[in-house]
Parts: sequence; structure tokens; C-alpha cells
Amino acid sequence: MNNKITPLLLFGLFAFLSMHNLSAQQLNGSVQGTIFLSDGSPAPFATVRVKGTEVGTTTNKAGNFLLDKLAEGKHELHISMIGYESVSQSIRIGNNKNTSFTTRLNPSKNQLNEVVVTGQYEPQSLRKSVYNVRVIDSERIRLRGAVNVIGVLNNELGFRFSNDNTLGTTDVQLMGMSGRNVKILLDGLPMVDRGDTRESLNQIDVNSIERIEIVEGPMSVSYGSDALAGVINIITRKPGNERLGVTARVQEETANKEYKLLNSQGVHLQNVGVTWQKKGWNISTGVTNNTFGGWQGLSEGRAKDWLPKDQLFGHGKVGYRTENVNIYYRLDALKETLLSQGAENVNTHQASDQKYITHRYVHQLQGDWKLSDRLQLNGQASYTDYQRRTQTTILDLTTGLRTLSLGQGEQDISKFTSQTYRATASYKVSSAVSVQPGIDINLDASSGARILGSPTINDYAFFVSSTLNPTARVSIRPGLRFIKNSVYDAPPVIPSLNTKFALANNLDLRLAYARGFRSPALRELYFNFFDASHSIRGNPNLKAENSNSFNGSLAWQASPKFKSTLGAFYNVFNNLISYGIDPSDPRVSMNINIDKFKTTGITLENVFSWKDLQATVGFSYIGRYNNLLTQTDTINYVGGMPPSFMWSPEVNTNLTYTLRKIDTKVSFFYKYSGKRPSYLATATTDGNVSATLTEIAAFHWADLTLTKPIAKYLTLTTGIKNLFNITRLANSSTDTGGAHSSSGPAPVSYGRSYFLGLSFQWYKN
Repeated sequence: MNNKITPLLLFGLFAFLSMHNLSAQQLNGSVQGTIFLSDGSPAPFATVRVKGTEVGTTTNKAGNFLLDKLAEGKHELHISMIGYESVSQSIRIGNNKNTSFTTRLNPSKNQLNEVVVTGQYEPQSLRKSVYNVRVIDSERIRLRGAVNVIGVLNNELGFRFSNDNTLGTTDVQLMGMSGRNVKILLDGLPMVDRGDTRESLNQIDVNSIERIEIVEGPMSVSYGSDALAGVINIITRKPGNERLGVTARVQEETANKEYKLLNSQGVHLQNVGVTWQKKGWNISTGVTNNTFGGWQGLSEGRAKDWLPKDQLFGHGKVGYRTENVNIYYRLDALKETLLSQGAENVNTHQASDQKYITHRYVHQLQGDWKLSDRLQLNGQASYTDYQRRTQTTILDLTTGLRTLSLGQGEQDISKFTSQTYRATASYKVSSAVSVQPGIDINLDASSGARILGSPTINDYAFFVSSTLNPTARVSIRPGLRFIKNSVYDAPPVIPSLNTKFALANNLDLRLAYARGFRSPALRELYFNFFDASHSIRGNPNLKAENSNSFNGSLAWQASPKFKSTLGAFYNVFNNLISYGIDPSDPRVSMNINIDKFKTTGITLENVFSWKDLQATVGFSYIGRYNNLLTQTDTINYVGGMPPSFMWSPEVNTNLTYTLRKIDTKVSFFYKYSGKRPSYLATATTDGNVSATLTEIAAFHWADLTLTKPIAKYLTLTTGIKNLFNITRLANSSTDTGGAHSSSGPAPVSYGRSYFLGLSFQWYKN
């Protein structure tokens, strides 16, 4: 540096410090305030600074802050928080006066540092997590105009859905694995399902969701059974720090070309919610009615391809929070009615109709207690009461008289109850070592005409994990889970090891291994289901599943507005439970243990923003094991065996462009799902066996939406779903791959639909 300039710089620095010290002697005002998020909830740990000074602080868990000893006059506050757009606002400080300040933070266009909670000791950013977590935030859910959770997930990489139009249910598949190996959580607590499908995913009020966190790969150490393929954690909205808040939403949507306003045909959604808070106490409640009138499709007469469905959701929550304690009770209730109308008998002019009526009540009690900066306790308890009733009636179309049918299994109630108790402690031994021990208790019971006896399964577990940071760039998280199951002998211990290496300031490598264990559920052991389209028998002789899984990812954050993540996984499952033929009756399907199953694949996801454009572009290539390879010891295949893995590609993109001049967001959601191949063993004319390739066809899915505020408290959302008008896929198999399937085309949707929605938000502080 120039020797003549250096003294001037030192003098200038001395003068600046002197002036700063002089002003410090005149500090005599303060500002206190509250920072809210866009949904009205408090913004904890937001940074508040006075521009041009070193004065600053962070908000507490309630979003409150205090800056005192400020000089009289005009100042500019700068508020920032990870995952949210920064805010700057001028304030004026009076002599010896306290100034109040309140503002809201909107979600950032750049969500690369989203805070996550699934599998974490405490909320932390995606960058710091040892898990590769995908987040679908409230903004994307709002822009999609979805009426259910499947409408949010259907264009995500690795997700595929299979529909049973006879029962009106939908199952999820994740990274090549069926829904029975995917853990569905509501605020970290497990959801209960009647059958092997994850229909609970469609029985959660989409209007109550704050975000969805997805962890791919086994999470058995943290969350126990059913978590072999991954975890979907649906996190509900929490009451904010506002004194009073009111939200409402109405949406009308066509079912292909079928629609009647507010009635019968089409999709009709109405929702209202209220929140209130005072002196640490908070209360929230909400009600949603979601009605789908069904879709005729190719069916004739009274029958419909897609069954009419009516869902009534209700939730209520009461909680209390302070700086160190947060406890709440929440109730989620559902009544769902599906109607299957039978064809008219031309001779008797009668028709057989079936109603499937579901009641689900989920009680949960959760609490956090921060005893010190080092020690924090968490407790969770839940009770689920789930009932599904089948009611069959005979309708005389001439007289209109309806009577109950007395056929076998046509009047039935299946009951499932589940109790979950979970407690964890997080202790920071030092800045480099943290430990989290915990206990997990699950008590399941079921009964009903289709249930063999009144069985119960109790699962008790102790788990412990630790986070080790030997250096600032290395994070290691080993874990162990010890299980006692009332029916199955679990392994002595289930281990996992997750690691994260910061290879550079913008490059992170994650490597993980996990051992998985899943005991068969009550539904797989004892649930029998026979009707005109299903012949399924439970299997009390099932073995428990276990797995070894390896996955890794390389995340490159080239800039604050661009992130690219390359991932790979390889899973080996032993005794995987799937559907097969009952050896005593080839007409009946039953749960059986497959000797071995494997999945492997790669994923690539890119998230970026540029000016007014936000985008996600992804690709996956997933391979599923050819089950016929396990039969090579007993069957001689003509022409040799096909490849070990059956591969299927996927491409997706989410684009949102903001038209600032008219304050409007235009969003495009697209996904290409490649062919899904499988192999069947078929007998040849000469008595030998050959491997026959079957495929479910590829398809393109796209939604286009437009969102615009039209008044101070009102937002309009409209658009087109399923632009390519996909209804069913060509299927060369004699069966779509499960006991709930049927031969012929695989159903996907009721086709292109148009929707118009209006949402209302009002808050009073």
C-alpha cells in the first residue's frame, strides 16, 4: 500500500471511531417489535440490524426483539432470515422513547437454505443437515392449486402413484419401492392405514400444510418400521404470534368435461380457518369440505370410472409457549365417503351400490423443553382411531326403495387403533459432540369381520445417535436402534451411519449406510379382503423384512441462486413382502416374502433463480430388480434370463415467473415418467418357461397456473391441470402388479381439468 495513503487511512479510521464513541454517549432511545412470517407465524432467530452501525440482535422463538440505547433520529432497520426475503424499513427514534415495530417476511425466491426438522436434533438449514432432504414449501403448494397431497407430489422425482378405481384408493411408490415401505408422518408422528396402500396420504387436509419434507433412503434408526424406502413428513401450519387471524379458500374445478357449480359433478373445495394468540397461549381451528363428483369415463349407465368422494376435514389445536417451553395438543378428524354405484340389472331393475365410509381421529400431544443451551427434551404421544365401514345396499330403480344386502362381507367394519409414545433428549457435550438418546413405543391393534381374530403388535425401541464434528468441514452421525417386538425377533441392533464432508465452501459430499428392519403389519398378517374385484388373504406366516442401503449425494452451490445435487442409491432387501399367488388356491392373492429385491438409481436436481424466474429441473434413472432371477434354481428359462434390473427414467421441472408490473405469478409444472417395465414367467407350448417383457407406457404430465392478488386480503388462483389429457396408460401386462390391480390399461387421472380458486388472509396484531 502507498506509504502516503496509509497514515490517511489510519487517521480516517481513528476519526470514525471517535465519532462512533461520541454518538454512543448520546444513545437514549429504543425499538422493540415482532417479526412474522407470511402466514402469520412468528419468525424465530431472524437477524435485526441497524444499518451503518454494529447494533443488532436476533428475534426469540416468538419473533420478538429489542434494540435499546439508540440515538435520537432516523434509522434504517435491516431484517433477514434464512429462506426469506430481507426487509429494510426506516424508523424514527424519539428522546427517551420506546418505538414499536412490526413487519412480515415473505418466502425467498431462493429456498436453498430452507430450514428442515425431519431427522434433525433441532431445526437446521439444508446445508448443515447430514441427510439429503427435499422440501416442498408453502409457496409451491399454494401455486399448484392442489386439492390433495397427491396433487402436490405427483410431479416430484421418484414418485409414482397407482390407482385402484374399484376402491377409490391411491398408493405411492418412492424410488422404486412400494408404499408399504414408505413412512408417512404428520408432524413427525406416524399415520395409520387399513391396507397395504398409503391411502392416508390422501386423507390429510392440504389446506393445513405448511411444508412437506422428504428423506429418501431408510430411516429405521430414527423412525422404526415402514421407513425402509424413505420418510414423507407432512408438517402442519403453526399458529402465529398475531392476536387474531382468519383464512378461507374456495376452489371449483372440472373433472374433464364434467362440471356443475358447487354441486355434483367436478371438484368443489371450501375451507375456513381461525387462529388466536395471547400471552403465550395459542388456539387454531379449521374445517375443509372437499367433494369430488366422480367421472363417468368409459363406464356406462350408473357406473363411473372414478368413484365420487366426499371428504370432511376438521382440526383443532391449543398450545402454550414461552422462551424455553412449547407444548400443544392437536386433533385431526376425517369423515370420508366413497360411493360405488352398480349397473342396473335389466331383468330385476335393481342395482347394488356400495359405500365405503371412513372415520379417522388422530390425537397428538407434543412438547419441547429447553433446560439449558446444552440440554433439550422432546416428548410426543399420539392415538389414532381408524374405522372403515363397507355398506352394501340394493336399490330398486322402479320404486326407489333401498334395502341392505345380506351377502357375505357386504356389511363390514374394520377397526384399527394405534398408540405412539416417543421421547428424546438432545445434549451438547461440546461444540464438536452432541448426543440424542430416545425411546419409541408403538402399540397397534385391529378387529373386524375381515380381520382374523383381534390381533395386536407391540413394538418397543431404544435408539441413540450422535453428531460428531471433528473439524468444521466434517460431520459424522452414527446411530443405533434396539428393538423388542411382541411377534418378531428383531436383529440385536440396527445401525446407521450418515456423514457430510464440506469439500469446499460451495461443495458438500454426503455418504450414508443404514440397516433396515420392518416387521409385517397387522394388515399384511391378518386382513382378508374378498369382493367382486379383489381376492386377498393375509399371511400369518410372513417373515420380517430387512435391508442394507447405501446412498450418497454431491451438492454444488455455485452461487446463492444456483444449487445442483447429484445423488445415487443402492438398496438390497431380504424377505421383501409383496403379493403372490396362494399355493392352495391360484385364484387368491396373498402377501408373500420375496427372497431378494434390489433398487438402484441416480438423481440430478438443479434449483436456480434468475431475475423474476425461479426454477427446478431434475432427472432420475431408477432400476428395479427382476424378481425372476430368484427362481433360476428351480425353473429353466428358454433363451436365458433378461437383465438383472429394469430401468425407468424421469424428468421434471417447476417454473415460476413473476410479472411484477401486474403482480402476477405464472407457474408451469411438468414431469415425464418413462416406461415401467417388468418381467413375467410364462409357460411355452413345449412345456418350458420363458421370461415375457411387459410394460406400462410412458406419459407426460403438466399443469399451468396463474396466481394474482386482486385485493388487500384476496388472492386469485386459476389454471389448467393435466394439459396432455392423460386418463389411462397402455399396459401389456395381464395385471398392473398388485392385488389391488386389474388387467387392462392402468388408470392415471380423469383427464384435463380447469380450476378457479379464491383465497382470503386477514391478520390483526
